[in-house]
Amino acid sequence: MRPLPRKLRIPILFYVLIGFCALCPIVFILFWQHTGSLGTPTSLFIAYLFTRLSVKWIPGVLFDRLPSVSEQKQFLGGTRGILKNFSPLKSSDYLNFIEQEVKDEIKEPDGVMYNAGGETGRNSSFENTVGFGLSNEDMISSSRKGVGAQVQDHNATSSQTGVMVQKRSSGIRPVLDENIRYMEDQVLTARAYLHFAQPTGNSHIAKELRLRIKDIERVLSQAKSDSDLHRSALQKMKAMESTLYKAKKAYPDCSAFASKLRATSLAKEAQVRAEKKQVSYLIQLVARTFPKGLHCLSMRLTTEYFALTAEKRELPNRQKFQKNDLYHYSIFSDNILACAVVVNSTISNSLEPDKIVIHVVTDPLHFPAMMMWFLMNPPGEAAIQIQHMDEFEWLPSGYNSMFRKGRVNRSCTSPLYHLRFYLPEIFPFLNKVLLLDHDVVVQKDLTGLWSIDMKGKVVGAVQVCNDDISRGLETHVNFSSNECVWAFGMNMVNLQAWRCKRLHLFYDEWLQLAKEKQLCKARSLPLGQLMLYNHTFGLDPEWHLHGLGQDQTIRMVDIEKAAVIHYSGIMKPWFEFSLANYRGYWNKFLKYEHPYLQQCNIHP
Repeated sequence: MRPLPRKLRIPILFYVLIGFCALCPIVFILFWQHTGSLGTPTSLFIAYLFTRLSVKWIPGVLFDRLPSVSEQKQFLGGTRGILKNFSPLKSSDYLNFIEQEVKDEIKEPDGVMYNAGGETGRNSSFENTVGFGLSNEDMISSSRKGVGAQVQDHNATSSQTGVMVQKRSSGIRPVLDENIRYMEDQVLTARAYLHFAQPTGNSHIAKELRLRIKDIERVLSQAKSDSDLHRSALQKMKAMESTLYKAKKAYPDCSAFASKLRATSLAKEAQVRAEKKQVSYLIQLVARTFPKGLHCLSMRLTTEYFALTAEKRELPNRQKFQKNDLYHYSIFSDNILACAVVVNSTISNSLEPDKIVIHVVTDPLHFPAMMMWFLMNPPGEAAIQIQHMDEFEWLPSGYNSMFRKGRVNRSCTSPLYHLRFYLPEIFPFLNKVLLLDHDVVVQKDLTGLWSIDMKGKVVGAVQVCNDDISRGLETHVNFSSNECVWAFGMNMVNLQAWRCKRLHLFYDEWLQLAKEKQLCKARSLPLGQLMLYNHTFGLDPEWHLHGLGQDQTIRMVDIEKAAVIHYSGIMKPWFEFSLANYRGYWNKFLKYEHPYLQQCNIHP
């Protein structure tokens, strides 16, 4: 057989390709009808191709049913990479594939309403191109047969809610309260523009911004979520958008706007720092002052004390004050209620209360009130002695003048805080004394401390390492941040060893050196650490737990195990701003039903 001429080969091949292209769609459609399924990605992709090729009519007999929404989502989810090669449809009736690519979700055509049962209904005003080329009537009848959807009036629903209903893909949690958050951002942006607009003199934009801010703030004050928003709220949101657009056009200079915002930010930061300093000062000031109730109590007790005769001003059990075979405690304080709690908790938890002697040292001003309180509330079998500073004639000259008045920290203004370093002179006949701060509560018997061998050391105390106390010493003296210090609050003092090492002379030298300077820069804590450095014996931490006046993270288990809990910090238990979690340990040792406490309005 003779081969075809060379000139005829190309036209024949061209006609064959045209015929193949014409027959392929028919073959695909017949195969589609034969399988009767639109659920596969291939068949859905073919349907999509017909819509992309603007095929406006396909005989209804070729389709058993329309692809369901779930099948469309399955196809789109499985062919996401393919869809990226196609440009988005212009008609609102097709699937919004841009929404699919950006948000990983499918935005259904306008008019699709989703019911609780997952059924769909379509608006009767759809265009004829909806549904892959089917007419409205065919689409509605097919949807009734296939999924039993209900036709709902989408326009009426939209007018009631003011929000377009969208169906999100399964497994994706919708963002809640989008409109609320958007309006909050609008207010912030509007305030920034308003602040920027003031020096420019554009009063019209400024007035409009203020008006929109008031409208949005009024909406936000009445609505907590998007479900609370009324249609008018969304209208105000759109009005704010328009106003912000005008402001953006009116102030296009971004560099000037950024500079203004930066200056505003720096000014606000400076204001915050100033407020923090003010708050810190006020807290320290409150911690320094006496509460009104304590002042009232002190005045009443002082009045009652001076009404007594000289014979009735004597405390009982005076013969025990200098006996070394008893357990001696020392407290330096001008706070009556604090001393009462320390005394009551110590005696109530002691196994031998008749062997307890408590020495309270106070200032001359509060001495009458302190005496009257313990005359009215004697400590039972225990003995108590009240002393004041004017009785100590051996104090160095000008001792009181060394402490500057008007300072915030009471450890600077009150000489009582420094008298503890003169314990051998205050108690010349005693060998040992347990020093307690007035902000402690005793929870267990402490007599075991007298039997501890301190190996010749002067002070027995709980060691504090890597704490605020040790870190704070770096600002006053040359202490390492890793150096362990001893904690005030509960200290066993060996007075004999103190006298042998003549440590009080060391402290006198420091006082003289500090006479011309501000002693308050160092305060009593660093001076005590220097004086007793290498003279301290470490006690078991369970004897003393500190930090209840500042640390809210202390575990209740540790508090229950501690023999003495210390409210170190500014939030003392007798203040209203004390830590409520720890105040109960202090309250249970104070009798609030006392008539003087009731009259001075002192309550738990």
